[in-house]
Amino acid sequence: MHESTLLLIEVGALLLGLGFLSRIAARFGLSPIPFYLIAGLAFGNGGAISLSASSEFFETGAEIGVILLLLMLGLEYTATELLSSLRQSRMAGLVDAAFNALPGAAFALLLGWGPVAAVALAGVTWVSSSGVIAKVLRDLRRLGNRETPTILSILVIEDLAMAFYLPLLSALVIGAGLLAGATALVIAIVVVLVILYLALRHGRVVSALFAPNHAESLLLGVLGLTMLVAGFAQHVNVSAAVGAFLVGIALSGQVAHNAQQQLSPLRDLFAAVFFVFFGLATDPADIVPVLLPAILLAAVTMATKTYTGYRAAAAAGFGRPARWRTGLTLTPRGEFSIVIAGLAFSAGVEPQLAPLATAYVLITVICGPLLARLPEAAWFREAVRPKPARSARTPVTE
Repeated sequence: MHESTLLLIEVGALLLGLGFLSRIAARFGLSPIPFYLIAGLAFGNGGAISLSASSEFFETGAEIGVILLLLMLGLEYTATELLSSLRQSRMAGLVDAAFNALPGAAFALLLGWGPVAAVALAGVTWVSSSGVIAKVLRDLRRLGNRETPTILSILVIEDLAMAFYLPLLSALVIGAGLLAGATALVIAIVVVLVILYLALRHGRVVSALFAPNHAESLLLGVLGLTMLVAGFAQHVNVSAAVGAFLVGIALSGQVAHNAQQQLSPLRDLFAAVFFVFFGLATDPADIVPVLLPAILLAAVTMATKTYTGYRAAAAAGFGRPARWRTGLTLTPRGEFSIVIAGLAFSAGVEPQLAPLATAYVLITVICGPLLARLPEAAWFREAVRPKPARSARTPVTE
């Protein structure tokens, strides 16, 4: 069979299957990410059927998927909201980093993987999945809840922190040394500050480049600018995904709103390809030895993430139910964790890191939306309801 024919058959069959899997996930109120990862595992290296002709397509599509995921996240925020979130939740962000990055780093060191793998696994366990959490908030109709801005503030801080973390990790995994790592970090800081300045002071000028009511030109223009900035960012050793995220922040108003609507189907398509490709690159047999460590790591870091969210909501003055909703909603990890693990895996840092990250993300993405529903249960509401204070005249019973 001709290679191009085989490519069309493989891609078409897999996309059709992903469509059915997405429908099943929606039917049960779950994120489709674990289904996509499992599909990749089933048809990748060591899977039931190996897709050979379409591997390059999925590799390129995965890169586009990461860029679109981060662009859409950036479109959710304006530069003003970003700076406001940093001011209001900076302490919560520091606590979040300490309680969720350090367990991953310590775990890698205990496994004997070395300091570079420790930095990578710290990122995997640190960052919550903005995409999964946004879907959970929509599904549970909590977008208007009082605690939702606190959740979004923590997510914004994590996303912005990735703008500095990913260039540093990139330098470390390729063995560029301390000087190159420091240079990459300085470049990342300069790039972020320049884009934030343009977004704050000249955001209308950037948005004026596009016609918000002309769908075709808006789609092509925003996508072209994003790819261009992502390419230049990668050229100077800043993550292409971070460049895309900052483009999203720079756009505002009706342009940002309409761009979200135009790009959402593309984002869903290539995001699915991204998660499938990560599964394709992972041998299911490699997951078995790291399954128990992944379960242990997921249990620890879901608990620490719940604590940091609970603490942030408490600092904002919310009651116990809102604190629990905040903490439990933040538990899923997803796109950034996979990006970080893929970066380390492609550089050959630690062979078991990708299988561990795949299993870890699967566990948290499946458990996270289920945990987020717990505060809606009657028994849980009763358990966390504050007990009325006893009167001084009421006898104490043991």
